[in-house]
Amino acid sequence: RITADAEPIRLSISRSLLPSLEKNPDPAGHVLFVCLACLPCEWNCLFDSAGRVLCHLGPCGAAEVDQAVKAAKLAFEPWSKLSGMERARVMIEAAHIIEVREEIAETEVVNNGKSITEARLDVDSARLCIEYYAGLASTLAGQHVQLPGGSFAYTRREPLGVCAGIGAWNYPFQIAAWKSAPALACGNSMVFKPSPVTPVTAVLLAEIYMQAGAPEGLFNVVQGGQETGSFLCHHPDVAKVSFTGSIPTGQKIMEMASKGVKPVTLELGGKSPLIIFQDSDLENAVRGALMANFLSQGQVCSNGTRVFVQREILSEFVEEVVRRTQAIAIGDPLLESTRMGALVSRPHLEKVLYFVEKAKEEGATVLCGGERFVPADPTLRGGYYMTPCVLGDCTDEMTCVKEEIFGPVMSVLSFETEEEVLQRANDTTMGLAAGVFTRDVARAHRVVEQLKAGSCFINNYNITPVEVPFGGFKMSGIGRENGQVTVEYYSQLKTVFVEMGDVDSLF
Repeated sequence: RITADAEPIRLSISRSLLPSLEKNPDPAGHVLFVCLACLPCEWNCLFDSAGRVLCHLGPCGAAEVDQAVKAAKLAFEPWSKLSGMERARVMIEAAHIIEVREEIAETEVVNNGKSITEARLDVDSARLCIEYYAGLASTLAGQHVQLPGGSFAYTRREPLGVCAGIGAWNYPFQIAAWKSAPALACGNSMVFKPSPVTPVTAVLLAEIYMQAGAPEGLFNVVQGGQETGSFLCHHPDVAKVSFTGSIPTGQKIMEMASKGVKPVTLELGGKSPLIIFQDSDLENAVRGALMANFLSQGQVCSNGTRVFVQREILSEFVEEVVRRTQAIAIGDPLLESTRMGALVSRPHLEKVLYFVEKAKEEGATVLCGGERFVPADPTLRGGYYMTPCVLGDCTDEMTCVKEEIFGPVMSVLSFETEEEVLQRANDTTMGLAAGVFTRDVARAHRVVEQLKAGSCFINNYNITPVEVPFGGFKMSGIGRENGQVTVEYYSQLKTVFVEMGDVDSLF
């Protein structure tokens, strides 16, 4: 619920908060959505990435979560009985609406702080995901098995029911689509809880699904933090939980879901290696390292933040990476020229800067960046900006190499041999992603085979086409998002045996 005119709007029903909030262009021309009742109260004051009030957010309690789940359960009945083609028509219409609503990307910038260029790519990924699963909706099928004597068996792929989606703050709109699209294609309904740090754009998606013709309550949004998520995971009518976020929170969600023996999809953290061999195309390797570390201000779970460079090309690689990093345009994320916006919140900025200081204490060299950045525009000086950082002289034991920073900090390490770097690259409890740059095709496939990571890249990094499964090994998660295989995580298989003769009884 969001306060507006001192009246709460409960976002456990599918409606947009935007018309209910006054749109205030600031001196830089940004549209901010600001609570009209800015008085001392019980609401959490939510700020945008420039340090200004975005809205006042109150968490949904047990009653609101129950209301949302009941609405989703009611919507599930007619939706699950539709044919795949009928569900696909609604989803295709939703994708078309997303395509023409340009303000979604701008709202995501205010919501999250990333550049408008990246926000547009995120929104387009959401659209493509919905289109992709709309295409799969009519292909869901079982198997026919012929048995002796003319008897046979068949399987039915059936929806689970009400699914819970819990999103992260780094890709708010995209994650809401990545979770809801396969769920809806399989005939489920969903109650989605966005991060309390970025609550706005998931509500736009709920509005879009309704405009496209989805039953009311099919995709519901509940707002809140840990307690709201707990109510959702424990609700007896929730059949499955899909979560994107940190490993500790994922462990808690898995424990809560286990009480009801509910299946979970967990897309968790990473500390991924990017291996650059001496025979690499250096230009592409540098581009790949920048994409692996500085997208969305470094706030990407799959980032290849441990950059292993073969010693023979280390100095040349570092020189070029530092030059390009220093040239990254930081500032107003709504400007087309900006390539790095603000981090998501002040506490997170402080955390990332702490990691840089810790790295220096442990012997790493700051080759560039790692400091607060104050934009020239006076309206942005309260924002959560920092200069992208490259750390040299790193070793495997350093905190910056072992722990997920989730900010624009690249740790560069050197290596001698393939065998050595593989052992070091796999020496982590996480296994979300990994990458290798080399001109040697045989080596590329040999290395990827031995990397203990769920999403691997050869001569590129951080590309996530919706047709391809995404997810991790080890503590980086369970299950997959995107790709055809995700249908298996949002459906269940029923086996039916048909006897065509007499019962052969032992009694």
